[in-house]
Amino acid sequence: MKILLASDWYEPAVNGVVASVLNLRRGLIAQGHDVRILTLSGNRKSYKRDGVYFVGSVRADVVYPGARVRVRYARKPLMEIIDWKPDIIHTNSEFSTFLLARKIALKLNVPLVHTYHTVYEDYTHYFFPSRRIGNKIVRQFSRTIAGKTSAIIVPTEKVRKMLRGYGIATPIEVVPTGIDLERFAGSEAAREELRARYKIPEDHTVLVSVGRLAKEKNHEELFRFLKKCQGEKITFVLVGDGPYREELEQIVEQLDMKSQVIFTGMIPPSEVGSYYSVGDLFISASVSETQGLTYIEALSCGVPLLCRKDDCLKDVIVEGENGWTFTGEKDFARKLQSFIEDRDNWPEYREKARASSDKFSIPTFAKSVSKVYEGRIRCRY
Repeated sequence: MKILLASDWYEPAVNGVVASVLNLRRGLIAQGHDVRILTLSGNRKSYKRDGVYFVGSVRADVVYPGARVRVRYARKPLMEIIDWKPDIIHTNSEFSTFLLARKIALKLNVPLVHTYHTVYEDYTHYFFPSRRIGNKIVRQFSRTIAGKTSAIIVPTEKVRKMLRGYGIATPIEVVPTGIDLERFAGSEAAREELRARYKIPEDHTVLVSVGRLAKEKNHEELFRFLKKCQGEKITFVLVGDGPYREELEQIVEQLDMKSQVIFTGMIPPSEVGSYYSVGDLFISASVSETQGLTYIEALSCGVPLLCRKDDCLKDVIVEGENGWTFTGEKDFARKLQSFIEDRDNWPEYREKARASSDKFSIPTFAKSVSKVYEGRIRCRY
């Protein structure tokens, strides 16, 4: 098949959408498909490089930190894509590249499949003063996008239920996003080197969180929960950066926890796997995830999970084997305490964590998505 993947987000940006697009492209190419990318450039110029069409754009931080919007019609790349004649188009963003991709799909009369990556109801604080009004607009917007597609791919049953609740009737397929399991293998050597670099005491239980430091990720709740666990020897390592970092650092100072919390800042993608390995336990209080690739990446590194209970974790965490879910402060403290006291079984938890990540491989991901494509193409005839 000739497959066009479209996304407003692409390298060098680091987030779940970019990871999904890159991994899918890699998996589809390995299957023998001809895959090209339509995305936005980091400036006003449009150009093509290595099968990727970059369309001129400008920053749009007023919409979302780091976001960009198209500024040109991009006639040349669009005509080149049309001449190439893709068999199917797969969009991964709802804005600039979605509109361009739909023009191409209509012109060629080919199916347009869309992956719904983001639970926008959890992001309305960026652009709407009223959550109620924001959620109403998000539901209508989602229905509009879905109505322009042949099928929607979602990473979890949680998202399918949510979209059905919006009144969306478009076919919805659940396909968990795949990751590069080898890249996130982790190592004992990296673990020891990083613990020494950040001067983490050998007798401390190390908790790790990887990802954007944004309000919707709910790191503040974790700080307040950990404040109540002052009797434990704990170090919390936050890997990544984002718009909420300054506020989080202020909260840590106010809670008098600076000796317990480490902000690493942005880490090169090639080194992220090593930073997962620094942790004994991965923790998260976010309920804004559609799937949560960082959860799977942590498991692949052999790091069990302790995460706020959420439907996106139903096929990820096997309670008491590769991790635990919590519902509130007391539940978090109880399960963390139990984990700390169960040190003899940590090696077993690590092995079960690694084993549970196998079903999220890139080949499995690409094979499942290609089946969706084939089904949509058959429906044309």
